[in-house]
Amino acid sequence: MITLYHTTDARSFRALWLLEEMKQPYALKTMVFPPRQSTPEYLGINPTGSVPTLTDGDLTIHESAAILEFLAVRYPSGDLAVGSDEPAWGEWLHWLHFGEASLTTPLATLLRYAVTEPPERRQPAVVEDCRAFFFDRLQLVERALEEHDYLVADRFTAADISVGYALMLARFLGLGKAFPASVQAYWTRLKQRPGFDAAKKAQEIKP
Repeated sequence: MITLYHTTDARSFRALWLLEEMKQPYALKTMVFPPRQSTPEYLGINPTGSVPTLTDGDLTIHESAAILEFLAVRYPSGDLAVGSDEPAWGEWLHWLHFGEASLTTPLATLLRYAVTEPPERRQPAVVEDCRAFFFDRLQLVERALEEHDYLVADRFTAADISVGYALMLARFLGLGKAFPASVQAYWTRLKQRPGFDAAKKAQEIKP
């Protein structure tokens, strides 16, 4: 059985969204952020206390983009991977990892130094640099969507979940109003997917 350790709307949301798109059975362990404080026993599973962590049998993975690739390839229901025998395979890998490395990472740094750090440790210059970096890289997404509804292979794949999560985080940080029109339309398509809605509902912590 697949088990996903998760906190609401964190990077682990990518894996949760993918599991719902795949309709793959899983167990969800939703913890209050930060889990290192709310769920100290989780440190025995991931000593950094970060999410996601996914377990599948004897396998444990902590890296969110790697989890997407693993799930999409190991459990191919839903046609959410692009195979190595398809022309768009390399492009799929690019976008799958671009969502984390080039979009989410600067946003996470922006979140830290604009919101989560105490006021005396906040860094406006770092925040502005990260914002500029994000929008610079977002130009590549805009270009890829000029004549397409999705990023690769003319279909929705796990790569769209990777990039889509970055857009979700950017909107949380108040950057959504600056999205180019094609990116805004893309985000609208993504958030209207039943799998996205199911993931949002699944992560609600029940009292």
